[in-house]
Amino acid sequence: MERPAAGASYQRFPRVRIRELRDEYAKFELRDTDASVANALRRVMIAEVPTVAIDLVEIEANSSVLTDEFIAHRLGLIPLTSSAAMAMRLSRDCDACDGDGSCEYCSVEFHLAARATDSGQTLEVTAMDLRSTDPKVCPVDQADAAGDHRQVDRALHYDLRPIVVGILIVKLRCGQELRLRAIARKGIGKDHAKWSPAATVTFMYEPDICINEELMETLTLEEKQSWVESSPTKVFDIDPVTQQVTIVDLEAYTYDDEVIKKAEAMGKPGLVEINAKEDSFVFTVETTGAITAYELIMNAITILRQKLDAIRLQDDDGDLAELDAHLVGG
Repeated sequence: MERPAAGASYQRFPRVRIRELRDEYAKFELRDTDASVANALRRVMIAEVPTVAIDLVEIEANSSVLTDEFIAHRLGLIPLTSSAAMAMRLSRDCDACDGDGSCEYCSVEFHLAARATDSGQTLEVTAMDLRSTDPKVCPVDQADAAGDHRQVDRALHYDLRPIVVGILIVKLRCGQELRLRAIARKGIGKDHAKWSPAATVTFMYEPDICINEELMETLTLEEKQSWVESSPTKVFDIDPVTQQVTIVDLEAYTYDDEVIKKAEAMGKPGLVEINAKEDSFVFTVETTGAITAYELIMNAITILRQKLDAIRLQDDDGDLAELDAHLVGG
């Protein structure tokens, strides 16, 4: 690989194009960069974008069949609306409180009180029963039910509104009771998975598929059909009018090489050429609902930029300059 001339810049200017964007789903292209940047962005989205999750639980009464620790663990995994998490303080860095939860800067307090009184029916205690002291931070089920991040009572559902049952915490039989106080704090997925806002984040190299039309025309219709069907995913199809093989879904290709192997088995090597564009990636992002997909992407970019700025500020002793001179000089 040729090294850049002395004084040349390694700087590139990545471009992003949004293909699809919904509250909890996004698909976008990242171009003009390399795999290191793409993977860094993916890892930041999974492990370093902060959210709010229940971290401390004080059980006041629990006569259910589940132990206190089991209930506390289930509470911690309930996703909470976390649009304000970036502005909150980490509890370990907060100088306005002693970590007991009564702090507007680093924590949010929740309360739950449920008792089963009907002898003929089991009471399901869900995330809808949690009551938050901060209306901006509540279980995502409550936010979905309200439609605008306001808490609602289950009795307020109208016939035309889809009923949101809520994430189940525990079931109570007649006479059983659960009362608790919980403290939610800001954190990141690197510390515990309950703070990760990402359900899944994946990226793939954008494939570049080129069909040799001249060689393809030497195949019969049956051979074309056999070749198209050799792909495990629906990448190719045959035009019913022209009977030519066409690409119907470029990104359905999974780099399995099955169509290449099939072409070689048919005695037609070079029938198709498939390469990965090493500077172009397609991202698929799904969130837990704690924040929107747009917020997840933008917050991840902000955090990644902060990390790069921190590296620049640490270059007081010229370490990076020495490394660059070593790379350029060989």
